Amino acid sequence: MMTQTAPEGEPHFVNTMAEHTEMCGQMARAFGNDRFERPAPFDEVVYIVENHDRGWDAYDANPGLDPATRLPVIMARTPTPDAVKTNRGSPDFNEAHHPYCGLLSSMHSCGLYNGRYGFSQFVVRTQATTSISVAHAYRPLIDAMLADEERRQARLKSALAADPATRDWIADRHLFQNYKQLQFFDTMSLYFHLRHAGERGDQVYVHVPMNAGEDATVLLKKVDERTYSLDPYPFAADRLTLACRGRYARPFPAEFDAARVGAALRALPADRQTYALVPA
Repeated sequence: MMTQTAPEGEPHFVNTMAEHTEMCGQMARAFGNDRFERPAPFDEVVYIVENHDRGWDAYDANPGLDPATRLPVIMARTPTPDAVKTNRGSPDFNEAHHPYCGLLSSMHSCGLYNGRYGFSQFVVRTQATTSISVAHAYRPLIDAMLADEERRQARLKSALAADPATRDWIADRHLFQNYKQLQFFDTMSLYFHLRHAGERGDQVYVHVPMNAGEDATVLLKKVDERTYSLDPYPFAADRLTLACRGRYARPFPAEFDAARVGAALRALPADRQTYALVPA
């Protein structure tokens, strides 16, 4: 679940992880120009980008409440046992579609606990590092999940290598080109989804892949509350308008039954936010 900050006294924009990844997919479909290669294999990469957090579906149907804010818990503060289920569930969902989607999804789940493999410097609100913080008591649970995902990745790479149609997809440089594309789309969406416009400032995105062997550092600057410039600009259209579905919610009363949060959120009017990306 994503819960955006809000000006004092204003409601908070809340969206599910599926709504978050839907906007990531809008960027994936638009990515690429004479400097930046578009995703390839296109259909499989776009699918994983659009579905990389689908393990959250069941949790988002009735998310927990943050006791400090009385708002839905954002993904970075989800209780660890629940987060483990979601981070296993997303690769399960994507592997069922295609082994390559499962591989990239598993890499994403593991990367969240390993600083996104050093390919991002984006820090999620409420966190202090690029990795998800893990309490000592939960370290064995996380380590077991990561070991399972490493075995999954080895199995899927073996299957993809055995097929002449897919063996080139898992060449390290190409595989990590796709992984870095996913991280760029994910963290740029988080930039918008976790902070309201008044709190957004400049953001630097490192290791945005131009091709399999060359990355760029992209600087995002706020032009106004709806418009943001990128330098260099990695999308095909000169202006890319992104839309994110969600709802506006206020903190729930202290006595509100947490088991009813999901139903209460779904009863709120559907809304959306839009953001425009332009060249610097």
